[in-house]
Amino acid sequence: MFREKVARRGRAVKGVVTAPQPEAAEAGADVLREGGNAVDAAVACALVQTAVDPLMCGVAGFGAMHVYLPGRGVHRVLDFHGRAPLAARPDMWAALVRGEAEDGFGFLLEGAVNEIGYQSITTPMTLRAFDSALAGYGGGKLSDLIAPAIEYCEDGFPIRPHVSAWWNEGPLWGRVGHTEYLTRFEAARKIYLRPDGGIPGVGDTLRNRDMGRTYRRIAEHGAEDFYTGGIAARIVADMARGGGLLSAEDLAGAGLDDTEPLWGSYRGYRVATNRPPGGGVMILEMLNILENFDLAAMGHNSPEYVATVSEAMKIATVDKDTRVGDPRFFETPLAELTSKEYGARMAERIRRGEKTRVPRLNAGGGRESKDTTQVCVVDGEGNCVSLTHSLGRPSGVVTEGLGFMYNGCMGVFDPRPGRPGSLAPGKARFTAMCPTMVFDGEGPWYVVGAPGGTFITMGVLQGILNAIDFGMTAQESVSAPRFCTVSDTIDLTNRVLRRTERALGEMGYPVRRSAQSFQFAGVHALRRAAGGGWEGGADPGRDGMAVAV
Repeated sequence: MFREKVARRGRAVKGVVTAPQPEAAEAGADVLREGGNAVDAAVACALVQTAVDPLMCGVAGFGAMHVYLPGRGVHRVLDFHGRAPLAARPDMWAALVRGEAEDGFGFLLEGAVNEIGYQSITTPMTLRAFDSALAGYGGGKLSDLIAPAIEYCEDGFPIRPHVSAWWNEGPLWGRVGHTEYLTRFEAARKIYLRPDGGIPGVGDTLRNRDMGRTYRRIAEHGAEDFYTGGIAARIVADMARGGGLLSAEDLAGAGLDDTEPLWGSYRGYRVATNRPPGGGVMILEMLNILENFDLAAMGHNSPEYVATVSEAMKIATVDKDTRVGDPRFFETPLAELTSKEYGARMAERIRRGEKTRVPRLNAGGGRESKDTTQVCVVDGEGNCVSLTHSLGRPSGVVTEGLGFMYNGCMGVFDPRPGRPGSLAPGKARFTAMCPTMVFDGEGPWYVVGAPGGTFITMGVLQGILNAIDFGMTAQESVSAPRFCTVSDTIDLTNRVLRRTERALGEMGYPVRRSAQSFQFAGVHALRRAAGGGWEGGADPGRDGMAVAV
């Protein structure tokens, strides 16, 4: 599709793609080889992700794409968060509340109606976003770039360890078990279960020919068929049969926001990220707080370091819970939260020894929700993309014959009216997605993003700190042991030293150790090396890789 362009240039296009799925990273790299730009490669990669990681993301999902095209003077963030259907009511679940997840990723309701099933679905945004990104900033056609995804749907792919582990995870702390997303509804069972009724394991091949046929129809008729055409008609009919809230009006009105980045700075670097309802405000707030401390002198992951960064995490989490929301419905004090003055005041609180509390409504426990994915791309012209896209938590719903699973994003809305994250028709809920780029005097220097529910911002923050304060390479920055503090408890991965854990306990912190060595988001990053080339880093906790072209 791009070969004539390459022939005219007489050289191969250079670049790097990093993603949590090898198949997806390779598909993006192939597009770069054939002359596509970073946007083309990111979309091709993302479409393959929907085929080979279909509970992490999908064309019926949502996300945010950060695009930097210096040759065209373009620097934008495409925000395509899912929105509550127009039939939603602010108080429709108020009587069903059982509690709030400890990690802040949603509320626990009677019957889990917000987590699984037809009422858990917000407006699908992803396909329209990919199509719009290509039309505005790419050079390829959706009909061509979807071809590798079709092949994986029809020919199948071997199930990877991370996919298998996630699919086979049962209920924890009041949450719907991941196995239920595959087993509650017949249309999903037909796709995801083995003939003996079991859930596929590592090395089993999964084929989704229904999704392949849907993708072939999209290639022929265009993305609009999904929103106002034949596919849309099948979606709407299924929603009506299943008691869903999503309507034809919701689909037809699905539109992304093409916005200016939200800017900040950290130790002489300029930082560009996304605006609410995304998590970029938290990144800038935490960096502003931590800029007031000599983190390098503390030592990486020392008790003092973990405690200091954790307090910044907690302060930003409380502010997110109480002061950040969809700008169409709620006025977030962005200027204050991202100011150096506010950061300095919060840093002084930490110096005084104040420990911030993170209130939760009868917290019923929680754990990282990993149902999101990431791709970072840089091409030979210096164009950069960081794209995070997701199903939120999957709904478990598949329309018979269409093959793809719908998002389950309604689960994170606050069912209590009158709050920043409360339900409202057409409203987007906050997500921690924060595709971010760090600039030095020569342009982009570090491009980063992550899946991981509420842990996304905390993982991205540590990637940035690792690169700037500790001079780590891209791979080192995403591989170093992480911690996460989105409640009153500091969660540690199993590679954080036990002496650090003991010291934190002696400092009065509740501490919890994960059994996993790599946990708390799945950070992927690119970094410009000293010689001017680019290097990629893929989180070892996922199954992906970085591919240089």
